Amino acid sequence: MKAQKEEEYDCLKLENQVCFPLYACAKEVVRRYRPLLDPFDLTYTQYIAMMVLWEEKEVNVKTLGEKLYLDSGTLTPLLKKLETKGYVKRERSMQDERNLHVTITAEGEQLKQQLHSVPGAMAECVCLEPEDAAELYRLLHKVLKVMK
Repeated sequence: MKAQKEEEYDCLKLENQVCFPLYACAKEVVRRYRPLLDPFDLTYTQYIAMMVLWEEKEVNVKTLGEKLYLDSGTLTPLLKKLETKGYVKRERSMQDERNLHVTITAEGEQLKQQLHSVPGAMAECVCLEPEDAAELYRLLHKVLKVMK
């Protein structure tokens, strides 16, 4: 009877949680980014925001939040810091002042060249075969899609 009772709570064992290795890996990956980004005085979240801006050049804050899965309470101070560093410029839309647009600056574009080696350095840290990395990427995006 006692064994049956214990089995009932197997779902609460840490070893049975998919979310735990996901959490631990995410934390470790962000920790591994730190020494690569610290020389540029960037956090991981600032770095991924810059990645979107390197690609888009200009983006609405709402769209940026959707792409990064971040709310405005997180984005606002992050963007203020990036603006203070001279990497982005924030401006209200002329058509609708409720819309805030973020544009990359020339300094922000130069940062792209300086951080070009970061993805390769991270790939060396993670040590996944390309097909495993692609599968992990696919699965993580599948989970994100259903949770949205």
